[in-house]
Amino acid sequence: MKRIAMYPGSFDPITNGHVDIIDRGLRAFDEIVVVVATNPRKQESKSSLFSVDERVKLIREVFKDEPRIRVDISTGLIMDYARDNGVSAVLRGLRAAGDFENEFMMASMNRGLNPEVDTFFMVTGHDWFFISSSILKEVLQFGGSVAEYVPSPVLEALGKKRS
Repeated sequence: MKRIAMYPGSFDPITNGHVDIIDRGLRAFDEIVVVVATNPRKQESKSSLFSVDERVKLIREVFKDEPRIRVDISTGLIMDYARDNGVSAVLRGLRAAGDFENEFMMASMNRGLNPEVDTFFMVTGHDWFFISSSILKEVLQFGGSVAEYVPSPVLEALGKKRS
């Protein structure tokens, strides 16, 4: 039986920290589904860099040479997605101690919604623990460079957005 994990998030944009978690997650799981989670009742935020479709395309480009990575979109509860798609685990990255409390509460709620799915926490690599999509957006807003924090397809897409 394949061990399939999902890695849900907004990924706006996907960062090298996300890539680190996914790459390392492949050591423990046979397949990882990167799930771009959206809320259909909310319009895309004005602070969004990329549309959901652009995010999916970028993630697919980043992992184009890795057949064990799939990318999908979810507009509902991730536990429903897991049940409907044969997912047995949720992979989550922890950057700092402050992340743990929120992630623990979310994992506890998810366990109540679908006790068949376990949550696995991975500590982000030391090169990326301070990186978040929100911080990158702020750096970009003020004209700073994020080249060392995002995969090359994302950097290229950001360059096109600026021009």
